[in-house]
Parts: sequence; structure tokens; C-alpha cells
Amino acid sequence: MPFINNPTKIEKKILCFAIKEKNLLLKKDFSMLDFDDLLALKKIAADSDFFYEDTFSIASISLPPDFLTPETFTEISIREFFSLNDEEKNFLCARSRSILEWRKEYRFCSACGKALVESNNFSARECPVCKKIIFPRVEPCVIVLVRRGKEALLVRHSYRNLNTFACIAGFMEAGESAEHAVRREVFEETGIKIKNIQYKGSQGWPYPDQLMLAFTAEYESGELLLQKEEIAEAIWCIPEECENTPKPGSVAYKLIHNLF
Repeated sequence: MPFINNPTKIEKKILCFAIKEKNLLLKKDFSMLDFDDLLALKKIAADSDFFYEDTFSIASISLPPDFLTPETFTEISIREFFSLNDEEKNFLCARSRSILEWRKEYRFCSACGKALVESNNFSARECPVCKKIIFPRVEPCVIVLVRRGKEALLVRHSYRNLNTFACIAGFMEAGESAEHAVRREVFEETGIKIKNIQYKGSQGWPYPDQLMLAFTAEYESGELLLQKEEIAEAIWCIPEECENTPKPGSVAYKLIHNLF
């Protein structure tokens, strides 16, 4: 079903998301917004993108970075929201943010440069001239926990300002399998070789449009030689003894704490 821009009335029960960069607005009691809340926010931020998608029963609004959250709402990070809610609600939140980011970036046809319009048949945009259809993009990534006996390899990423030790992760390259990407990323970032790669699960991650494919693997050989532009620090440790690991709600948390 197509996206409906700037809806004014919804007849069915839906979930409503107001997204401000990497944060989410909720009511003061931390309950979900309703459709009237979105309409009220749209009046304040008139230029914000606002859509409804019947297929997944969601309505979402994208608020500008400098938007001052009214006192009648509270603001939390989407990561925190993920740690507090179930998989289905997290999926709908992730979809909302990913779609809003996609709509912001894909406004013109990459083939002929004309302004895109909403598709009448799909959750997509279409060029009115050359008829090219542009669907929301998904970028596959791999994330892997490498084990060596009771120890696991945890890393602190250079591009984050957090003192968090997580799993090795990276984008898949064109043409490669997920398993190939796992081996390549581990070797590129740490200099070690791995074996016994096993798929464990997946998660949509809206920063902005990743699909995280989760794996475990066993250490095979090599010494740690870090790719400094990617990895600031790497440690072999027993996961339960490392305090600074990702929060619940992330696929990294499930890998590290053996919850698959």
C-alpha cells in the first residue's frame, strides 16, 4: 500500500511515532503518542514530513533538530526505547525512522533528475517521467561475536564517543556472501582468522537503514592487529565480566549475552 502524506484523520488503531534525529517523543507518562498528538506537532513544525502507512498501521512525523519539545511530551533516545519494548514495537519504530530518513534523501529520480512522487501502488516513490520506482533501501551489515574458549572478543569502535565494548560489525560489500563479509571484517579490523561461522538472527537498525545479520564464530589463528581508524581497543574477556556492553534491545546485546 502507498504512503499517505499529511493525513488528517485515521479510522483504525495505529501506532504513532514522532522522531527527532535519534530521539523519540512520548507522552509525559512515557506512553505512546496518539494521532492527535502528531497533528498538534505538525501544527508547530509545519514543514516537517508526516506520513501514514496502512500496511503496518503507523503514522510518523520527522521533527527538525532544533525543534523545542513541548512540556506536554518527553524525549528519549530510540536506543532506550528499544531496550524498553518488544520486538514488534521496535520494528515499527525502526521502520518509521528508516522511512523518514529515506524520504528525506530520495526526492529526485537518479535516472533523469525529475522530482519523485508517491507511488499509487507501493510503499515507494516513482518518477512521473521515466517511471522508475524507488523503494526504501535496506543496507545489509554483519555483526559477529568471536569466541576463544570461554572468552569473547569485544571491541571499542573509534567512531563512537562511548566507552562501550561491542561486537565487530561492518557493511557487506557488493557480490559477497554474509559469511565472506564476516571473515573479511574480522580480519580487516583485528588481524585474526576465524572458523565455524554460524548465523544466529537479525535485526533492523534504523541508523539509518541497516539490516544487522548476526553471527558467532570461533578464533582460529593470529594476533590482534587493530585497524585504528575503525577499532580503538580490543579485548578478550568473559562477557559477563565486562560492564560496558550494549544495552538490551540490540542484536549485539543478544550475541554477547548468548540470548539467541
